[in-house]
Amino acid sequence: MSRKVADCRDYPSESNCTLTITGEQDEVLLAATQHAMSVHGHDDSAEVRAWLIEHLKDEVPAGA
Repeated sequence: MSRKVADCRDYPSESNCTLTITGEQDEVLLAATQHAMSVHGHDDSAEVRAWLIEHLKDEVPAGA
């Protein structure tokens, strides 16, 4: 299973957030959902989780 990346820099926000989260998909989804709630004011909803999953990227290993 490939590692996934959620990077706030890919999306505009009022806070200009620069957080990047990398790991297995379940780990990234959990951390990104918590971050979206605590920093960006989103609810923990099926819609938010679906959006996050849809926008996860595959990690590009260093030196690749």
